[in-house]
Amino acid sequence: MDSTLSPEHHEIRDAILQACRPFDADYWYRKEQDGGFPEDFHRAIAEAGWLGICIPQAYGGSGLGITEAAVMMQAVAESGAGMSGASALHMNIFGLNPVVKFGTEAQKQRVLPPLIRGEDYLREALIPRIAPISPQMILNFVAEKVLGLPKSY
Repeated sequence: MDSTLSPEHHEIRDAILQACRPFDADYWYRKEQDGGFPEDFHRAIAEAGWLGICIPQAYGGSGLGITEAAVMMQAVAESGAGMSGASALHMNIFGLNPVVKFGTEAQKQRVLPPLIRGEDYLREALIPRIAPISPQMILNFVAEKVLGLPKSY
């Protein structure tokens, strides 16, 4: 396997490093101290057109692949944003793949464009272990609240 970056990958890396340049170590230190989501960073990456790197062009994405998205995320981390910056973006980059692969056309049209434009966020759900939660309960929640499907008890 050849793990060298292609010229296109170098272009992606350089563009991401440029987009991340305004968000220096002081920015990330303040975010760490203050807490909260780095909305201005997320917005800048969206406005630069990178949130849809591996989403088909039909939905507003670039239509590139997972390899290009991985190059992007490595450059975000390398820029000084580290895992804080990467974590703010990775669900919008990699978490949409199931919608792209398995979603209906209506779901794709409803879910993908606003996430790519940075108008919405896709985040992980951390569920406390207060009560037993089954995988079916999680699937029902996602189906109903996210995809607008009926519950399947």
